[in-house]
Amino acid sequence: MPEIDVLTFALLIVAGLIAGWVDAVVGGGGLVQLPAMMLVPGIAPLQALATNKVASIMGTSVAAVTFARRVKPDPRTAVPLAVMALLGAIVGAMVATFIPEQAFTPIILVVLIAVGAFTVLKPKMGVHAHQRWHGWRHVVAASFIGLAVGTYDGALGPGTGSFFVILLVSVLGYAFMPASALGKIANFCTNLGALIFFVPAGHVLWGLGLAVGAANLVGGYIGARMAVSKGNRFVRIVFIVVVGVLILKLAYDLVMGA
Repeated sequence: MPEIDVLTFALLIVAGLIAGWVDAVVGGGGLVQLPAMMLVPGIAPLQALATNKVASIMGTSVAAVTFARRVKPDPRTAVPLAVMALLGAIVGAMVATFIPEQAFTPIILVVLIAVGAFTVLKPKMGVHAHQRWHGWRHVVAASFIGLAVGTYDGALGPGTGSFFVILLVSVLGYAFMPASALGKIANFCTNLGALIFFVPAGHVLWGLGLAVGAANLVGGYIGARMAVSKGNRFVRIVFIVVVGVLILKLAYDLVMGA
């Protein structure tokens, strides 16, 4: 593992804690944690991406369990969403070595702007549940969401939880709270799917991943309990703030990389 000075290590732990909290509430912690990983001297992009998955899966696991106990997500949505998210993440991890990040950033930026505007302009969206489909149509829609977002997470990752939440709210009609719970389960599966590819390929820096993951786990536990106790409106507000930060971060990266 590359040599890490005390200041960089401290920043990584703080980033892991914040990322775990953000991920547990609405997703998007990868925009905090992954850039922090890139601060490590000599770390390769694939090593940062793979190690980030180790840290993230620790936080999403405790958040998913907390949500599952308190919110009790609908298995008719959770199962197809999670299975297809896992498969999508494996595929995404396979193509991560071939697709440059520059090709994704402009598209993701446009999508996030649309998502943020849509959420702000529809203040009642996600406050109450209003499921649009039932039966096989619901299963197909959940499966498609899982596959699409899972593939993205395997290839890049930042913002995955936010994409899960907004699609479950806007497409399937869930309120923000159960959407966030379902998103955590699916996000755990996307992290697992990516690691199924990254671990045998030898891209994971285990010491770094486990250290940041411990902080991520603590943040995930705190965030999940706060989200459950404060309800849909709190999750919606945090979602808007996180999407706004993601937009600014991606726009900055795009301009600086031009």
